[in-house]
Amino acid sequence: MKNRLFFSCICVINSLLAQQNPSFGPEIPVNFISVNFDAMEPHLSPDGNALFFNSLNDGITTSLFYGGKINDSTFSLVGQVPIVNQTITPRLDGVASVDTANNFYWVSTRNYPVDFDNLHRIRFLQSGYTNYGRVHGDFYIYSPGWLIMDAAITNFGNQLYYSNALFNNCGGVPCKAALGIANKVNDSTFMKDSNSASILAAINDTTNYIVYAPQLSEDGLELYFTRLMHNSVNTEICVSSRLTTSAAFGAPSVLVSSPTGELPEAATVSADKSKIYYHKKQGGIFKLFLRYRNIPTSIQVNNETNTPKIYPNPANNSIQIELLKNEPFQVFITDLLGKKNHRACN
Repeated sequence: MKNRLFFSCICVINSLLAQQNPSFGPEIPVNFISVNFDAMEPHLSPDGNALFFNSLNDGITTSLFYGGKINDSTFSLVGQVPIVNQTITPRLDGVASVDTANNFYWVSTRNYPVDFDNLHRIRFLQSGYTNYGRVHGDFYIYSPGWLIMDAAITNFGNQLYYSNALFNNCGGVPCKAALGIANKVNDSTFMKDSNSASILAAINDTTNYIVYAPQLSEDGLELYFTRLMHNSVNTEICVSSRLTTSAAFGAPSVLVSSPTGELPEAATVSADKSKIYYHKKQGGIFKLFLRYRNIPTSIQVNNETNTPKIYPNPANNSIQIELLKNEPFQVFITDLLGKKNHRACN
């Protein structure tokens, strides 16, 4: 018996039977006009028109900056992010993230370890600001040396992805670090998701890696992060995918690596998932880079013994899928905006 499935949409078949991690094309340098200093830990605003970053994490004067988009690979420096940077040295204000309501989050070591709640927030208004202060919750580890190393708010502000890291004389890098998820209670409070450990189980390989710099895609189906193997100096930017926003992330794949000490880190993904930005060291200075997503041009089938017939291809209104075996199967459809639709059939 043949399985038949009809869809009334203009679509592209992305994968059958399994979710696949995306891949990205060659590296493109970002021209950030008027930035002649280290630029690290980029974060792209939800509308894609602003790119935030911080200066070198040197333990002396780390500050947050932003610039405006001219095109995908060119931005022009506006200046320091207002209000958020300290003025007294030594200082560290870095790792920006912002949601669609202009709630801005960043990490800071001000008054640490007297106050362990080192994630901060502010909401920028058309004129002025509100909600300035610390973010509180049960996702901190209240022990000397532990802090929130990185954190990223989701596009719509309902969840926080963060990295708990322990610094204890491990050569300038964390001794250990792992990711977590916290849910928003109110503007000043997030509480750890009860399923955080299971959702991130495939990512938090803390036996082998230090895991940090999380960034969730707008649709909640892809998590970008950085990892560093213990006793190594080479970092990797990775991505993990899942089928639904309540499912666990699958096995990660490496998007960017470097065996030469260039330290690629901290990918930020555009809302349409068409590109990522990240930093790495080049010529003795940290710079920003861009990669475009590879768009599948053919149908990918995991089970080669059950290769489907799909017609018509291309299609205007509907497609028909015929499988040679009468087995359950899954279909993932991606429209031209990158939105996925999932169907399971028997």
